[in-house]
Amino acid sequence: MLTFLDTSVLWWYWIVVGLVLLILEINTGTFVILGLGIASVLVGLLDYAMPMTFMKQILMWIALSLFWLWAWKRWVKEKDVSDSGQSNYNLDTLGTVTQAIEPHNRGKVTFDTPVLGNTSWTATATQSIAKDARVKIVDIHGQLIEVTPLSN
Repeated sequence: MLTFLDTSVLWWYWIVVGLVLLILEINTGTFVILGLGIASVLVGLLDYAMPMTFMKQILMWIALSLFWLWAWKRWVKEKDVSDSGQSNYNLDTLGTVTQAIEPHNRGKVTFDTPVLGNTSWTATATQSIAKDARVKIVDIHGQLIEVTPLSN
């Protein structure tokens, strides 16, 4: 059976299969099939440049596909910034106090980058923070952000 496959599976079959997988990827948008298609095209090109047995072609396709899946999971997949159930935010986000904050009372802060989709937030602190002071996020409690002044 392997002898039959060695002689009947030509290099361009791999490229055709790869192109079919790439067309499927266009319709799904998951990026998983993209790696499988690219791996198939690469195996076809390598088989054209230096003919291989069918078993080596399959092993090379599996290795390239696994590498793609590993790379996709490692570099492309969005990493969660928080596990608190909130949207992505960073505790080191900096902002400026626009309304003075007294201990355990509310004030206003405008952040340099959006926090949970907005730059202006009601904030609390455990100490007095004057207007125009620079602060960073300590914690987020629902719709209330706790901040602390930046130490110089």
